[in-house]
Amino acid sequence: MTHHDRSAHPPAALPPQRAAEIDDVIDRVTAWCGDREDVVGLLLVGSCARGAARPDSDVDLVLLTTAPSRYLLEDAWVADLRLGEVIRTRSWGPVTERRCRTASGLEVELAVGPPEWARTGPVDPGTRRVVADGARVLHDPAGVLAALVAAC
Repeated sequence: MTHHDRSAHPPAALPPQRAAEIDDVIDRVTAWCGDREDVVGLLLVGSCARGAARPDSDVDLVLLTTAPSRYLLEDAWVADLRLGEVIRTRSWGPVTERRCRTASGLEVELAVGPPEWARTGPVDPGTRRVVADGARVLHDPAGVLAALVAAC
């Protein structure tokens, strides 16, 4: 008799088309970050980072920049990334959420904040919760996010 661990299987399989769209969004944003001197880091968090995305999952990204106001005061970058329309802006302490919805309905949340969000001495409890729930470093030229993930 074999034992099957049901927790290893998500309750609803991610359709291949949605999985491809999520991968495309992540690849586009990551490549875009590589061309921007102000971007200190990009971190994928949540269900997509854990490999547990469901059909109704969103893409959760943390964008650390030396110029956060640039991403909060104008939306040209959202158009450049083809993320659809901004449907919500909400402050979560040190980061501000910019939630977008693509034409297909995929929601992409970019939490925009300063590099200090990733400080490790000590790690902010809210930051620790986000990172401990699943995090994958996508862009980290100075190793700031690698240090944060290691600390969590």
